[in-house]
Amino acid sequence: MTRAQLLLSGLLFTTVAATTNAQQSSTEFIQPSRPVPTGLAPHMQVKLVNQQTGQRTYAVIFSKGDEVVSGLTGFAKQYHVGDAHFTGIGAVSSALTAWFDLDRKLYHPLPVNEQVEVLSMIGDIASFQGRPIVHTHVVLGKQDGTTVGGHLFEAWVNPTLEVFVTADDTPLNKRDDPSGLRLIDPTK
Repeated sequence: MTRAQLLLSGLLFTTVAATTNAQQSSTEFIQPSRPVPTGLAPHMQVKLVNQQTGQRTYAVIFSKGDEVVSGLTGFAKQYHVGDAHFTGIGAVSSALTAWFDLDRKLYHPLPVNEQVEVLSMIGDIASFQGRPIVHTHVVLGKQDGTTVGGHLFEAWVNPTLEVFVTADDTPLNKRDDPSGLRLIDPTK
């Protein structure tokens, strides 16, 4: 079974039954607050490349087989990152992106089951109840030149992904929002 099949079978993400036209179907969605599996980036390497008062910049380098969101979450825990922004480029062999359905307060999965270039990856890290939350969006380039993108839930690196993380010493915290999302609360 491929990673995408595992994802869609519900083994790696939470699914929700949806009701449409008074009929119940088994359309799968992703909960915004689904837990991030840990330890799925065993080859990830980190190097501090710049440090100044109140800010650090890291190169976080992923290798073949590493999962990106798990790795960035593990990085944030290990390096005590409570506020950061990042960019990345590289390539992945498969990914799970999604778009948020505001009415349902759930994500629609958009799996990518082929080798693609990570043309753009941007995101942030903030804390929710004392643990880091990685929020990232990607644009992925296919072999035929078309693109797909959205909120990133999972991406399996092949052969590398290079992410530059700028961490600030002043932590940012997230709060639950009526939309169903956890949003940065600039008042705290």
